[in-house]
Amino acid sequence: MADPRTLDPTQQSLWRPLRLLQASMDADIAEVYSAQQIDGLKPSYVRELLRLHACGPMTIAELAESVQRTHSALSQKVAAMRTAGWVQTVVGDDARTRKVTLTDKARGVVDRLAAEWRATEAAVAELEAEIPYPLSQVVADIERALERRSFHDRIAEKLAEDPAWG
Repeated sequence: MADPRTLDPTQQSLWRPLRLLQASMDADIAEVYSAQQIDGLKPSYVRELLRLHACGPMTIAELAESVQRTHSALSQKVAAMRTAGWVQTVVGDDARTRKVTLTDKARGVVDRLAAEWRATEAAVAELEAEIPYPLSQVVADIERALERRSFHDRIAEKLAEDPAWG
């Protein structure tokens, strides 16, 4: 019988533990919201909500640029946040543009969200101080390595060596 790792390459993943760790930490943040009866808020919405609070209404393109996301990804997120009641779109400076703005529901909790953001950052800093090689340093080191040779080029090289790729 063939080794299942050969048949299903997804059985091996070096970064799955990192994704699972982040999901677990996000679940802990969601639990904090739930304990405060901030229902229906996903931790992934908070950065955009805080940015809108700090900067005021923005077009999706402006908001996407400010949080370093694609227009498409942020358009989908804004739609989900609108459905959940956290943001609304209003007519912009002229009738052709729409701006994303906070709802009363979001404005009512934004100070608590800012407090949670600060507490989360402090907790992450505490964790990084406890480990020998902080994740923020790992990210910086990976970024420098990718500046030397892109991830695309690294993948393409491996694919060129794999007969299954063609």
